[in-house]
Amino acid sequence: MGPPPLAHPVASPSSSSPASSPRPRRSTTGLVCLALIGLLLFSVFCALGTWQVHRRAWKLDLIARVDQRVHAAPTPAPGPADWPRISADGDEYRRVRLDGAWLDGKDTLVQAVTDLGSGYWVLTPLRLADGGIVLVNCGYIPADQRQAARPAPAAPPVTGLLRITETGGGFLRKNDPAADRWFSRDVAAIAAARGLPAGQVAPYFVDADADAHAAPAAPVGGLTVIQFHNSHLVYAITWYGLALMVVIAAFYVARDERRRGASADAAGGLER
Repeated sequence: MGPPPLAHPVASPSSSSPASSPRPRRSTTGLVCLALIGLLLFSVFCALGTWQVHRRAWKLDLIARVDQRVHAAPTPAPGPADWPRISADGDEYRRVRLDGAWLDGKDTLVQAVTDLGSGYWVLTPLRLADGGIVLVNCGYIPADQRQAARPAPAAPPVTGLLRITETGGGFLRKNDPAADRWFSRDVAAIAAARGLPAGQVAPYFVDADADAHAAPAAPVGGLTVIQFHNSHLVYAITWYGLALMVVIAAFYVARDERRRGASADAAGGLER
């Protein structure tokens, strides 16, 4: 007879398989690195959220100030002595009044898209009594009136909204003075192209109000669009939400680490 068959080993209750072995704890260095990264992200997200809160407060204050300017009675337009202090925050959309004389033959057509359709703004220089020159946006004309004769603007005084110069051109389109092609109301460039005296042209232009008595085919004024993009609250909530996600992630990492430690301690006790 042959030798008896070998008995299969029976696993003792204390033995553990790889599948049931506890997960090893993370190294201290790894935990410190995770904590530093989490703290950095939390700080950055909170800072960005707070910045957006401040930006929202600034934007709401700007909107309130602009609304007050638009509905105020017109005041004399700033003269040469005030030009160095003109700024977008302090002066844009002020309702102003201009009195002087038009400079004929120096109109400039600037491409425009309005509620009335695509066409051009008609910018005409006006010389003030103090010698300064202000470009006045007399209004909109359709594209098919580019070559048509336009009636002369109404005699001053002119009322309208003060606007800050728009340098450079439009989106992906640069002004081309040599070809007399304009995509933005760039005061300095237009003044140079029209041969207006340097230093005598205001650093702003004026959007003229609508004229109820304008002649047919005259530019249509009063089309200024006053709109401010204000999504700062959404941005703030987004950044603070990301900061909260970092805190939640840190909580889960800490809980998982405690479970790993408890499993390792239990496994050590069974081995003993």
